Amino acid sequence: MGDTSQPADQLHRRGLMFILSSPSGAGKTTLSRMLLAKDPEIMLSVSATTRPPRPGEIDGVHYHFVSPDRFQAMVDEDDFYEWAEVFGHRYGTPKGAIRAGLKAGQDFLFDIDWQGTQQLYQKDQQDVVRVFILPPSIEELHNRLKGRGTDSAEVIAARMERARAEISHWDGYDYVIINDDIDVCFDKVRAILEAERMKRMRQTGLIPFVRGLMG
Repeated sequence: MGDTSQPADQLHRRGLMFILSSPSGAGKTTLSRMLLAKDPEIMLSVSATTRPPRPGEIDGVHYHFVSPDRFQAMVDEDDFYEWAEVFGHRYGTPKGAIRAGLKAGQDFLFDIDWQGTQQLYQKDQQDVVRVFILPPSIEELHNRLKGRGTDSAEVIAARMERARAEISHWDGYDYVIINDDIDVCFDKVRAILEAERMKRMRQTGLIPFVRGLMG
């Protein structure tokens, strides 16, 4: 018989790895924060990094801060789903806790670039959902980066160059959204997440449930 201990619309499912990528300034950090605040079923994947903590960042919450030697050891031990070097620092996604969480039905949010997305997808296609956020225009992107007031002109120029390179990989994603209005964009992100959660292949509780219906 089917599992009658939970409502039929809350059958057990396998978790997913939900990737939000965008060029710097296009809104993925804001969207990530909104999603984590409003959706209790998803948690941020905590990356390991060799960069030093910024003010207010907590080890194990924002990042796992590790030495370059420790990071290299993790690479050598194949302990990353993906890793990349960005602006002289290395970032990577440790495997262990994520694999266990997916099996238990936990969703993970990833704020990674196209290289990390590609690596993650190659290693685990069935669990990965790739969403790319575009700015409404390149001028608007430049204005957003200038508006932060934290970076020099040289850094902004480097970020703009990197943004154009990131945008060129838009077709490596399952979904592409233009972020002209953050609330509209967020609604689209949530709609994608909800639909992906309902995919038959992720609904591992469906098999015993359907058997119960047919038996």
